[in-house]
Amino acid sequence: MKPILRKSLVAAATAMLCTASYSAYATNGYFSHGYGTANKGLAGGGSALPQDAMIAASNPAGMVFVGNRMEAGAALFSPSDRGYEASDSFTGVSDTDFCGAACPFTLGGAGGGEAVTSGNDFFLIPHFARNWMIDSDSSIGVTVYGNGGMNTGYYGAGQAQHNNGLGTAVTTPGVYGAGDVTMDLSQLFISATYARKINANASWGASLIAAGQRFRVKGLGTFAGFSSDPSKLSGNTHDYSYGAGVKLGAMGEVAPGVTLAGSVQSKIYMSEFDDYAGLFADDGDFDIPATATVGLAWDTSPSSVLTFDIQHIWYSDIDAIANPIQNLFTCVPGPTGGTGATCLGGSNGAGFGWEDMTIFKLGYQWQSSPDWTWRVGYSYGENPIPEDQTLFNIIAPATVESAITFGFTKKMSASNDLSLAFMYGHGSSDQFRLIQIDKGPCIYMALYL
Repeated sequence: MKPILRKSLVAAATAMLCTASYSAYATNGYFSHGYGTANKGLAGGGSALPQDAMIAASNPAGMVFVGNRMEAGAALFSPSDRGYEASDSFTGVSDTDFCGAACPFTLGGAGGGEAVTSGNDFFLIPHFARNWMIDSDSSIGVTVYGNGGMNTGYYGAGQAQHNNGLGTAVTTPGVYGAGDVTMDLSQLFISATYARKINANASWGASLIAAGQRFRVKGLGTFAGFSSDPSKLSGNTHDYSYGAGVKLGAMGEVAPGVTLAGSVQSKIYMSEFDDYAGLFADDGDFDIPATATVGLAWDTSPSSVLTFDIQHIWYSDIDAIANPIQNLFTCVPGPTGGTGATCLGGSNGAGFGWEDMTIFKLGYQWQSSPDWTWRVGYSYGENPIPEDQTLFNIIAPATVESAITFGFTKKMSASNDLSLAFMYGHGSSDQFRLIQIDKGPCIYMALYL
């Protein structure tokens, strides 16, 4: 084994074993805008343009066109300027524009007007993929990648007026009046893929996906009276859940130089977060939503290609993500926890109130020489968080709507490539009573061997 290959394998294995390393980055809700460095340079598009073994994360049908190869890469992500600003119009413990007539909280104290910024600004996220050609018409491969984006930390900041539905309103430190607030959600996917050609320009593929999640939150203690199990609401150690799903894809040339692709990923049914059964709806259930992608690649010249992808994410199918905060208002609070299906952790418990998300991704790739390939891209997807769902989403400010990307690949030798991609994303949420921003430059690096 070559020394460079051996070192890269060790580095990739070490990164994948470090659970903190795949923590938290988001642009499309809590899904990444793309997977693999080439894909990221095209704003997450390119499902109809297989270039490396990371294509399985977008469209497993592409694996049979990339040959025998391995990718090992990492991303440095900096979602800076995340936070909220409480409106100075808040008075008392009720504000119908914020979270309904029965809202038990006023952020920023009775007077409001407080701006708070989240910490936790830098993350390292690795990825790894390997593809083996069985013969000229079929291949098998393995792909490892992650999702995240709900890692926030409000340290020594914020205050809230609250009564928890149980007594006279008081104002205490912390975003929710219970001290420092932190939340960490990470997801790791390992997919095994089989792909086969239908003819020289068309193929299908299927992936079996094993998924793992890690979650922890603290600082939500003032919601105890609205929780079906206050001991499993906040402040526990990291909890883990596991599950499996499938991804199917197909692609083919529909006209000279024009390739059409489509893929669909099933809902991934996960085991419950037992230590947070008093927070997430249905006793800690937190499945991963289904997704679908349609992509087009058009060879605009012998050295350039235009890509366009549309991706849809069914966040509304996951109760813990989609149930509105208003469900909390029919929970009957009590000193030892809430009563009713709509309490936190209940069968119809309150959640983050997210809607489905559709993302449009436009990319352009140009090969200027045999050794250099350049990429640019732009994506847009409307914020999945409605205006009246900001209460919980202060700790999950995944509000990027648009992203601009740039990337390149430099051929280092006959068998080695070095690729880089950069992304700048920006959120648009100034229509909210609480302003949330999630933006920052990202650098993705991969060594292809």
